[in-house]
Formats: sequence, structure tokens, C-alpha cells
Amino acid sequence: MTKKPKTAPAKPTEPALQKTNTLLLCRQEGKSDELVMAEAALDSITKNALTALNYSNPSFPGGTDINQSVHVIRGKAERVQAGDLSEVEAMLTAQATALDAIFNEMARRAALNIRTYLPVTETYMRMALKAQSQCRTTIEALAEIKNPRPVAFVKQANFAHGHQQVNNGVPPGEAPSHGNNPIQSNELLGAGHELLPDTRASQAESRINSPVEAMGKIYRAANRGGQGH
Repeated sequence: MTKKPKTAPAKPTEPALQKTNTLLLCRQEGKSDELVMAEAALDSITKNALTALNYSNPSFPGGTDINQSVHVIRGKAERVQAGDLSEVEAMLTAQATALDAIFNEMARRAALNIRTYLPVTETYMRMALKAQSQCRTTIEALAEIKNPRPVAFVKQANFAHGHQQVNNGVPPGEAPSHGNNPIQSNELLGAGHELLPDTRASQAESRINSPVEAMGKIYRAANRGGQGH
């Protein structure tokens, strides 16, 4: 009589996680349920997770869970905030590749219709060039992240209208009224001769005694017409 081999008991299978489109929220101490729901509705990560699901669900027949999507996007945001830009660089690289594929497909369709349907060709070419331009912009953004431009702080000179110039960083000069000698003597540059005082100014207004005596009266000819006798 042969003995049947003993079979190991089957391990209990874990219940599969059911995908749900219902966002699960936890009650928080000190906050009302309405406040918790408002914070979730206005949270950028939650809103972008819902938007991503609306566009990605057709590609995944089984669907994706909204709570897991929020968890994944929140983790990505935290890594970027910590300074890890590897996922951002990978995303831009993948997007540039997809845009390049769109460009080539639109250009191929334009070439197929160039001899028969010129308006259709123009439409496809316009879409191809838009994809090419966006691909170039994406690559430029990726290059800016990998090799950021150095920032140099240079003092600038502000030029106003006319012959006026304002230099930043130059301390303002002392006003003449704050100096030690409020009354300055009029002197020629490079010469020791003093300028003649202004005879039109009143002597009562001057605080400096002029060493030059006042001129006498000038007698003019009575006949101003210039006629001789």
C-alpha cells in the first residue's frame, strides 16, 4: 500500500486591494470635517492627481487608485523640495522624446498629403513645427536645470533724460550749507586775480567789505544825438 505524499497547507491569500475613486480623509483634531474637506479640495497635489487620473485611466483598463496616486505625487513633491531633481530631469527627457515622436509623425502625414491635399499638408506641418518648438523648449529647460547660468551682480548706472547721471553706490557729497565756509570767494582757476564784484548787487546785502572804492559820477555830453557844434 502506497502512501500519498503530504501536501503543504495552502497559505491564506491576502485580499487584493480594491481600487477606489473615493478620496479617503482622516479627521484631524481641532479641525472640523468641512475644513478638512476644503483643504483637500484646494490642495494642489490632490487636484493634480485627479487631473492625471482623468488622462491616464484610459491607458490602464484596470484603473488606478486615487489615494495611491495622491501618495505618489506627494512623495515626488517632497523629493523635489529636498533638492532631488532626478525625477524632474527624467520627466523632461521623456517629454522631449514624446514631442520628437509627435513631430516625426505629423511630418510624415504632411508628406503623404503634399501632392493631393495641400490644406491638410499645411495643417500637419503646423502641428509638426509646434511639436518641434515645444521639444526644443523642453530641452532648454532641462539644460537650465543641469547647468544653471551663473548670476553676476553688477553695479549699474542710471541715466536720466538729458546730461544727468546717477551712480549707484556712491555716497552723496556734503551740502554746501553744511560746510565750514558758507561764503565762497570768487577766484579764477589757476590765477591769483580776484573777479570784479557785481556792481548791480546792493552793497547792503553784501557782508564783505570791498577794498575797491566806489566810482565817481560820470559826466556825459549834454548832446547825445552825436551832432557836432
